Amino acid sequence: MIINSAEYLLSSPDLKHCPKGDIPEFAFAGRSNVGKSSLINMLTDRKNLAKTSGKPGKTRMMNFFLINESWRLVDLPGYGYAGVSKDMRKDWLEMMGEYIVKREQLANIFVLIDSRITPQKIDIEFLNWLGEYEIPFAIVFTKTDKLKGLTQARNINAFKAKLSESWESLPPIFISSSVSGKGKKEILDYITTIIKSR
Repeated sequence: MIINSAEYLLSSPDLKHCPKGDIPEFAFAGRSNVGKSSLINMLTDRKNLAKTSGKPGKTRMMNFFLINESWRLVDLPGYGYAGVSKDMRKDWLEMMGEYIVKREQLANIFVLIDSRITPQKIDIEFLNWLGEYEIPFAIVFTKTDKLKGLTQARNINAFKAKLSESWESLPPIFISSSVSGKGKKEILDYITTIIKSR
């Protein structure tokens, strides 16, 4: 897939303010500062399409982007950031939960996992929650440019092993780097396949 156009549409605080229309949406979810906005910018070849920040918790609403005038990317707020109040974290989770479970346009969720760290309970719990609601998802390991091969493979294999404790088969898995562009073609090809199958 070639990205010919990519534009910011709107930021929504809840389901009722999401864009109208039935074109497919692909959401990016993950812990705060895992690299969701950077990955969106890499996939679209737009350096500043999605706002990036070194400070976790920057994304506080659902941000929608129209791609090739035919499908949307959705940047969801990061989960698990301790630097905001419990009430705000609760609001974020309710907002995302309602979107994920009820949004008919949602075609797939890419769950981003930081390849530099060992498996985190909050990530496993989120993936298991998606499974309970039968939400289609894929896993994207991010920031792989920051690790040497053996360490990267060890962390990724540890995550797969942990996930296999509760899953009979693993979802599609992608290895990415927003710096080098690694994984771009594979992720866009996967999106293309889903769009064509709808």
